[in-house]
Amino acid sequence: MGEMRKDYVAERFMIIEKKVDKVVDPKKFPFAPGHEAMTNPSVLSLVAREGMLQRLQDDEDEYVKNWSIRVFESKNPIVSIDSENSYSDKPFYSEPAYGYHYIVVASPNQKDTFATIDIEQWSNVLVVVQDRLRWLYTQKGVTYVSIYGDHGELAGNKNPHPHLHLLTLSTIPPVIEEKSEASHKILNEKGVCYMCQTVNEEIGGPRQVLQTEGFIAFCPWAPSYPYEFCISPKKHTTHFSKISQKEINDLALILRSTLGGLSKTIKNVAFNFVFHLSPEKKNSRQIHWHIEIYPITKPWSGLERGYGIFLNDISPEEAAEKLGAASRKELANLVGII
Repeated sequence: MGEMRKDYVAERFMIIEKKVDKVVDPKKFPFAPGHEAMTNPSVLSLVAREGMLQRLQDDEDEYVKNWSIRVFESKNPIVSIDSENSYSDKPFYSEPAYGYHYIVVASPNQKDTFATIDIEQWSNVLVVVQDRLRWLYTQKGVTYVSIYGDHGELAGNKNPHPHLHLLTLSTIPPVIEEKSEASHKILNEKGVCYMCQTVNEEIGGPRQVLQTEGFIAFCPWAPSYPYEFCISPKKHTTHFSKISQKEINDLALILRSTLGGLSKTIKNVAFNFVFHLSPEKKNSRQIHWHIEIYPITKPWSGLERGYGIFLNDISPEEAAEKLGAASRKELANLVGII
C-alpha cells in the first residue's frame, strides 16, 4: 500500500504511488480484447447477446470474451486495502493510502475515445459506474469515492482505451470539503444552493455551451484552464447514484456532444474529467453534484503553480461560443443517428 501524506499546514495531500512503465507495444495493451490475462479478473463484463446485455465476470481459468465494457481492480492501484504503513502525527502527518481502485474500460476498441463512443455505450458506462459506486459505499473504510477519466498523455493516460478510474478514499478530498463547506455556508446565509443559483444564471447566457432537458454545460466564470467547462443537472440533486435511467441517457447525450465538440474545437487535446459528488454516507455537508472537464492546452506558470492565480489566453465567454457551436453540431448529428 502507498502512503498518503499531508502538507505541513495546508489542506493538501499527496500519495506516493508505484511507478508504472509506459505501454509501448501495441500488441500488449492490457485493456485490449484477448489480453484479459494482463489485468486482474473482471468483476463485471458486459456482453451483448441476442439484443440483450449480459452481466458476466471472469472465472479463474476462463475470461469473458466479446465484452463491450469491462470492470476490474487495478493491477497498479493508487490505494489498497492491504494495510502496511502506519499513521504519523503533525507536522509530518501521514496515513495508509487505504482504499479500492477499479478500472472501467469504456470500449474494447483502442481507436475509440470518450469523444467518439456512441451515446448508448456512454449510457451503459454510466450505469456501470453508478452500480460500482453504490457497491463501494457499502465497503468498510470508504469515506469518499472519486470518479475520473484521463484522455491523452498530458492528462496522465498511458493506455489508448478510454477508461475511468473509481478510487476510494478514507477521507473527504480537500476540494470537495471546501466546496461542501462553502455550499453549506451560502445555504445557511442566503437559503439557496450556490450551484442551483449558478445554473439559473448561466442558462442561456454567454458562457453556456449546451443544454439538454435535464443538464447544462457551461464554462465557469473564473476557470483554471482554457476551455474548461462544467456539466451540471439543472435541478437540485446531490447524489449521482440516485439518478434515473432517463437522466443517465440525457447525461450520456450531453457528455458525448460536448466532449465531441471539444475534440473538434481543439485537435488532439488532452483532458481530464472528474465527478464532484457528495459523500454517500451520512454527512451534513452536501453539494449539487456535477462533472468538471479540464482541457490541457498549455503548461502552467509559476504564478499558477505557486500562487493559485491562473492565466488563460481565452475568455470563458469566447471559449463557450466556440465549444457551443461545435457541440451543437455534434448533438444534431447524434440525434439524427438516434
